[in-house]
Amino acid sequence: MYQILHQTSDFLVINKPPGISVHKDTAASGLVMDLKSELGLQDLYLVHRLDKVTSGVMVLALNSEVAADLAEQFRNREIEKYYLALSDKKPRRKQGAVIGDMDKARRGGWKLLRSRNNPAITQFFSTSVKPGLRLFLVKPATGKTHQIRVALKSEGAPILGDSTYGATEADRTYLHAYALAFKIKGQSFRFSCLPDIGDNFDQQCLDLIAEKYNQPENLKWPAV
Repeated sequence: MYQILHQTSDFLVINKPPGISVHKDTAASGLVMDLKSELGLQDLYLVHRLDKVTSGVMVLALNSEVAADLAEQFRNREIEKYYLALSDKKPRRKQGAVIGDMDKARRGGWKLLRSRNNPAITQFFSTSVKPGLRLFLVKPATGKTHQIRVALKSEGAPILGDSTYGATEADRTYLHAYALAFKIKGQSFRFSCLPDIGDNFDQQCLDLIAEKYNQPENLKWPAV
């Protein structure tokens, strides 16, 4: 159901599978409830979220002090976040930054606006995996709901399997939280995890990630 990447007395880092809600939805329980029960934890604090369809690296706090610290780092945009996505559509641009306010749309989705009063900011690179399949490395500077999904849709390349945004059907929505970097009590931490669920995250794709995006923090990201 999930993979524990790292655990200390202050926090827990996991690889979340796709198709699991962090909170209880229509299922009997959510990821946080399951983790608390299965690991026998007294406290577990959710400090950020991944969409139900998204897999990858998540950090959860094990005490209120660290929860408050991490929440503030997310709020102040001090935490580095990188995502991987696949699309079977060619984007308008191979790389760039998508900037704009977001508003609710139909069927639980969101839409990008031209205004920039409180904008979502999403930087990305892309490269071809093979004909008809493109890999994206994405760096969201903000943390808006569905931000990456809406950004890639606006570029003409909705994430493969993302039915909410009109993408081609697939065995999963191909969005994965790839890497996360933060500080706790003055110590720096960085965690990354390759996707391991989805037919299109095959060895050819994983090799390309290792070749081009192994150290995303060192890339020259598109200007915002």
